[in-house]
Amino acid sequence: MTLALFLGVLIGAILLGLPVAFALLLSSLGLMLHLDTFSVDIMAQSLINGIDSFPLLAIPFFLVAGEVMAVGGLSKRIVRLATSLLGHRKGGLGYVAIFTSVLLAGLSGSAVADAAALVSILYPMMKQSGYPEGRSLGLLAAGGIIAPVIPPSLPLIVLGVAGNISIAKLFIGGIAPGLMMGAALMITWAITTRNEDLATAPRANAAERWAALRDGVWALIMPILIIGGIRSGIVTPTEAAVVAAVY
Repeated sequence: MTLALFLGVLIGAILLGLPVAFALLLSSLGLMLHLDTFSVDIMAQSLINGIDSFPLLAIPFFLVAGEVMAVGGLSKRIVRLATSLLGHRKGGLGYVAIFTSVLLAGLSGSAVADAAALVSILYPMMKQSGYPEGRSLGLLAAGGIIAPVIPPSLPLIVLGVAGNISIAKLFIGGIAPGLMMGAALMITWAITTRNEDLATAPRANAAERWAALRDGVWALIMPILIIGGIRSGIVTPTEAAVVAAVY
């Protein structure tokens, strides 16, 4: 009876559109009232204990780092670097989108933030160059989901906290699968565009590539700081998030 009541209130709250966290809170409140064990002190203590987690502090700091990166123009510098290296190939903007998504994944850790940055910068370029709208948006969306795999991945932080798993090991373990996702997208894009006449950017010369690399090198150093610091034991994942935000 009590379990049925809990599940009924939980499912009803979710169907009404409440966020999962508030739905769980409401169902727990209903269960406590049903069992006549309601206590404001218990509720407050449970809420505080639930958010009192040092590892979870990494999430807001990585979000801050990603937001500063976007507002400060690092995203555009990364796009410029990728364009100078890959833009001259057939369907070059697609390769630029994939390369950029892999680099951005190592900076923000948020799929939504990466997808927003990719769409805001690259979609107008792809549309203006005559790329198919559906395929362009699909590619940008697929590139955005690399972020939850490559460190600093926010879902991996939550998984590590919830499952009492080493976040550092999760980060290290996510590097290879993330790069494989990027490579798979590259191969798929090459196959689907091999018979299409898609616009390409002019081939960049050595001076232009060097200028793009010089502007983007500060963004490329950040993943090295994060992974290198964690792998060497100098910082914890939470401390690495603070370093990333300050950097």
